[in-house]
This record gives sequence, C-alpha cells and structure tokens, in this order.
Amino acid sequence: MLKAFVVDNERLHMVDGLAANADKVVWVDLVSPTREEEQAIEKWLGVGVPTREEMEEIEISSRLYAEDGVYFMTATLPAHTDSDEPVIAPVTFVLAGKRLVTIRYHEPRAFQTFPMRAEKASIGCTSGETILVGLLEAIVDRLADVLERISRDIEVLSKEIFYPTETKASKRNVGFLLLLKQIGRKESLTSNMRNSLTTLQRLSGFLANATGQAKDGKDVRARVKTLSRDVASLADHASFLSQKITFLLDATLGMINIEQNAIIKIVSVAAVVFLPPTVVASIYGMNFDLMPELKWSLGYPLALGLMLVSAVFPFWYFRRRGWL
Repeated sequence: MLKAFVVDNERLHMVDGLAANADKVVWVDLVSPTREEEQAIEKWLGVGVPTREEMEEIEISSRLYAEDGVYFMTATLPAHTDSDEPVIAPVTFVLAGKRLVTIRYHEPRAFQTFPMRAEKASIGCTSGETILVGLLEAIVDRLADVLERISRDIEVLSKEIFYPTETKASKRNVGFLLLLKQIGRKESLTSNMRNSLTTLQRLSGFLANATGQAKDGKDVRARVKTLSRDVASLADHASFLSQKITFLLDATLGMINIEQNAIIKIVSVAAVVFLPPTVVASIYGMNFDLMPELKWSLGYPLALGLMLVSAVFPFWYFRRRGWL
C-alpha cells in the first residue's frame, strides 16, 4: 500500500496517487509494498529502495548508508505492544533532499498518530527532513510510553511477589507460575525495546551527521540533537528495567525454593516425629513367646504412653530450637 502526503501551511495532507502529485509529494509511506509500487518510488526518487531481506540485515553498513546523496536509515521498531504478542520489525527511512520515503511491513503506532496530528495542527512539517524528525520524535514518545507502562507493570509484579495475598501454598504456587509467565513477557518486551532504542541511537547519530552537512536547518539539527539525548536516556532506563526484571525473576525463583524447602521440612519433621512411635510399635508387635510384657496387664497402656512420649518429645525439641 502506498500513502502519499503533501505539505500545506506546515500541515500534512494525504493525496490519492503519486503520479498525479509527483512534484508536490514530500512523504511517501510504503506499507508492505508490491513490486510495482517499489518501481514507482524508485522512478520518483531516482535510486533503488531496499528490499525486505536487505532491511532485515543487521550490519550497520547495510542499515545506515548514503548513495548518490540519498540517505538510507533502518531502525527496528515495535508494534502491538499493548498485546501479549508484540511485533518487532525493521523500518527504513529514505531521505532524498526534501523528500522522504518510509518502508515498513508492520504497523507501529507512531505511523498512525503522527499523520493525524500533523494534519490537524501545524507542527513544522515543511520538508522531508522536518517530517522525518517529527516522525522520529513521535516514535520516541511512543517508546517512552511503553517503557512507562512496563515500569508500572513491574511495580505491580514486585508487590505480588513480596506481598502475596494468598495464604494457601497451593494457590501461591499457581500465582508464582503466573508471575513467571508475566515476568517472561515483560523481559521479552523490554529486550525488544532495548534493541529498538539501540538502532534509533545509531540512526540519530547518522542523521545528525547528514543534517550537519546542510548549509541551513539549524532548527532541524537542534531537534536531532535533542532526539539523540532522549533516545540515550530511554536506553538507560530500559537497561535499568531489564536489571529490575532479572532481580524479580531471581526473587520469584527464590520464593519458590523457599516454599519447596518448607514443604520438604514439614515432611522431614513428620517422618522424624513418627519414627520413634513406629519403632516402639514394631518392637511390641513382634510375636515371641518369651516377651516379658506379653501377659502384663499394664503393657498395652505403657506401650501407648511410650509411643506418645516418643512422638511429643521430638516435636517439642524442634519447636524449642526454632526449626518449626
């Protein structure tokens, strides 16, 4: 799908088709483009556009490069971050003078909100450079919102781990299993965010160098510099969240081990408590003719009392030592 935008009074307006408005279009957004759409863009720009396989290459030289005065920049961006199955895929930004082309195969939220905002309000969209910077700012704002939500979710998980509401061991075990799944999802999402921010850091540095070569555009260079600082701070925050998630994972596994050790301790104590009575019962359960207490009238109550004392004494001793 091909979306073409023109600028009118520093606002974006989407137009129908590229051929009829080729001279006025400043931004073309390609979403899962066909080969015919790619050829139309290549004819419009005068250079070839990267394929999906080329966009997915991880070498920096394949993601950030210049060709005939046209700058190609690829970053990895997340989408569907509100669901349990977020999607992360590369997006390529092609800056050719005053024209901008974006190529993507998924739906990051910023590509929906930015055109709507730029159409309703004047946010300084005058050329491909300003549109690119505004789009990147919207992307960074979206990543910041996602990190804030992850931070709130981590606080909730922390309270559930260290201040459980369930008192029954069986329900706590089920709760720990759910917590492990939630921690795994948060770690996966945070890892994707760190990967995305890393690519944006490299992209912003490359873009700063590209805009620095222009004779004018001090405002654009200042915005790119601010963008770089914002991305760096978000990357640090994502690293902090990743460390905190790792701590919560270790804490959850520790809690599970404590629960298991408590169960094993109870079983071990029960075995020790009932072992002496079992020995007494085994002795007096033997069938020998010459047992002294066999015909003793007090033999039965004595055996019961001995079994009771041999069971109570270990229990009392464990309680006194603080093992129970």
